[in-house]
Amino acid sequence: MDQADIPALLSRLASDEDAARKMAVFKLQSSINDPAFADVFISSGGLVVLRRLIMATGGNTLAYSLQSLTRLLEVDMGWDIFEGPASSDLVERIVELIVTNPLVNILRGAMSILVALVGRSQSSSSSAAGGGPPGSSKGGLSSPRTPTTNALRTPGTFGFRALKPAVAVYPQFFELVIQQLQSADHALCANALMLINALIRDAVSSDGSGVGGIQAKGSVSAAGEEWSKFIKRLQDLGLIRAVYNLLQSSALQDLAHPLLEFQSLTKVLLRKWREVRVDLERPEHRRALKGLHLASAPDRRYANGVAATAAAAAEDGDAGKKGSRKHNPEKWRRLGFETESPALEFETAGFLGMMDLTDYVRKNEDGFQKLLLEQSSRPLNERCPVARASLAVTMILYDHFEVDKTDLEDIRGYHALNDAKTHDKLFHPLLLQWSRLHTAGLHAFFRLWKSTGAQRDDFDKVAELVRVLVEQVVGQASRTKDVLEVEDELQEYDAARLREIQMELLELSFEDQWAPHLFQVREELKHEALQFVKEQRVRCLLQGSWFTKPMLHTRQESYTKRRLYQPWRYAKLSHNRRYLHYADFPEKLPYDPGLEALTEKVDLGTISSVVSNVSATPESPEASGDNNETDQSPDSSTPTLRTFRDNAAAAKPTTKITIYSFAGDYMANTSTNPNASPDASTTTTTTTPGAVSSSDTEPKEQPVLTLYPLNHSLASEWLDGLLMLLNQAPITAETNKLVTLVSEYGLKIRLLNVRLEQMYAHPGAQGAGVVPSREGLDEDYFYEI
Repeated sequence: MDQADIPALLSRLASDEDAARKMAVFKLQSSINDPAFADVFISSGGLVVLRRLIMATGGNTLAYSLQSLTRLLEVDMGWDIFEGPASSDLVERIVELIVTNPLVNILRGAMSILVALVGRSQSSSSSAAGGGPPGSSKGGLSSPRTPTTNALRTPGTFGFRALKPAVAVYPQFFELVIQQLQSADHALCANALMLINALIRDAVSSDGSGVGGIQAKGSVSAAGEEWSKFIKRLQDLGLIRAVYNLLQSSALQDLAHPLLEFQSLTKVLLRKWREVRVDLERPEHRRALKGLHLASAPDRRYANGVAATAAAAAEDGDAGKKGSRKHNPEKWRRLGFETESPALEFETAGFLGMMDLTDYVRKNEDGFQKLLLEQSSRPLNERCPVARASLAVTMILYDHFEVDKTDLEDIRGYHALNDAKTHDKLFHPLLLQWSRLHTAGLHAFFRLWKSTGAQRDDFDKVAELVRVLVEQVVGQASRTKDVLEVEDELQEYDAARLREIQMELLELSFEDQWAPHLFQVREELKHEALQFVKEQRVRCLLQGSWFTKPMLHTRQESYTKRRLYQPWRYAKLSHNRRYLHYADFPEKLPYDPGLEALTEKVDLGTISSVVSNVSATPESPEASGDNNETDQSPDSSTPTLRTFRDNAAAAKPTTKITIYSFAGDYMANTSTNPNASPDASTTTTTTTPGAVSSSDTEPKEQPVLTLYPLNHSLASEWLDGLLMLLNQAPITAETNKLVTLVSEYGLKIRLLNVRLEQMYAHPGAQGAGVVPSREGLDEDYFYEI
């Protein structure tokens, strides 16, 4: 709309015909957010006309008028409408609309105006002092333009102070605003939440008197009580539950900004409560501590610190004579404090720690008394300090939710993660369930203390376990996960599993700082461990072992062959590690035979492959003996897994190791070069260089020795021992586990030589630790003992 049409527009706005006013104000709302147009409109007396429309009209005309004023305030103009003696009537009219009017479009506009009015509170003082143009605490309301105000005019009242007279007339105002958080209209819901955010931010403003300015100047303590009472009033009206439901709802995308601001304000409140120092000179602090003492069911002889003699003296009429006071020497230590001066122990957690402790005791008074009674029956060193545990859980939650993180960082994070899939990383509904999480965390602390058999010196260790527990349960909970599920998981998490996670996290933190160094050390230790295990396996072969030799019952077997059957076989590696000696025996001898008794031998240099059905894991079917026959020809060019027929007696062994060699001239040729590197290997076989096949003359393999180990461990020792003798890698799970175990123990032993402060510090720069030069030094020195 052209600025030249403003006089005609004002004429229609002042018309007695509702249709003309409605059309005019409808056009006004689309043009008034232009600063040039708004400047002419205000200078032409438009604010008076607009105020009259808000005070006297209804329906769409009123809705358009409210929207016009909202857009005018968004460009930081039109604040004169809230100045003068009649400004309170306008604010009361807007509050009345919120309380009594059911139309959504009117409610949206009225709440938007109050958001701007309350949000301007922190800059009103600078405006009154004649400073630069005031900005608004609400984003989008600040502007470099200078508002058209008279320097002699009394500045307007902003913040909650502007609403207080109207709220006194309509005390149900806050309740109805919070009810709008359940509205199906997302825009109205967002405006209601922005109004609540503005009120809370004004309440916790830096001067401590934003809740209405009712305190005298310099009464900081009383002002602090006032904002705390205001927040408590909003919470009692169901604010936390309403916002918690919004954070878990599907409307998160439309309400992201006000919800994020509310979450940030929650951190501001927690931080502000923590900064409040517990002071016994303040009545509410004294009452809180006294409530803790009385809720603990103290001995009646020491209740309130007054002895029974005082009551007896009063009965005798000796009112002027004071009775002797007896104090329990462990009045506060029995509650879990370290000293008899509890106020000093709230130094870290502040008034927030006291709030959490008193809230827990108030909601669990019976359990609290039973816990203290149970702890009193234990030795002093084994008692769980309840108060200290409560303060520890408070700080664990405080650190977990990063309460000290500024709200501006959260807002930047939202712009960086403006994606529905990543909202779980930014929005934390469980932050609003602080009290319930504190109670559940405290119960988890008691459970871990009991299950671990902790003592007083172990307090910090249990606290660290609780910190890991909170990170695992609360930190990994999705946005839509209900707090009841979180409470159950906090109570059911296994202490042993927590300890494992704690060690894993500690190892990860070390690796973050020492990754290149640890990688190099691990590789060295793995090679050393492999050599160590190889020597151990080879020594098993040098020591020798007994094997069974099952007889395969077939129809073709002769009676003589069955009669000469010898069921035991003993094998042993020669001292020079070149030959494998063995012999069969009719029974297992009580002693191990020597090499001279072992009449047969196999030259290791002639071995082409070692084949076994020993699996990589003992639980597999091959290891359990539930095998099917894989009847492959031994002359196959590809090494395969071979098993024996399952038609023998039930007592026959279930594992088998077969040693193959090439037949004929080819075997003789390969035996001349036993130390060449192998060219092929699988998870169950190993081959020597002679296993390379050609398309013209393919070598033929034949079994030269078969061993049936008595158990899986013996099979692992002999299979991997033979493989390592032939320069092959071990394949069984038992051997690989042993290699890993040895290397890990070696790493831990080396880490024992590193100081704790070095583990958490970054590695030294290149060249650090170099021995300084001795240039210029002579031999004139001595040792002082």
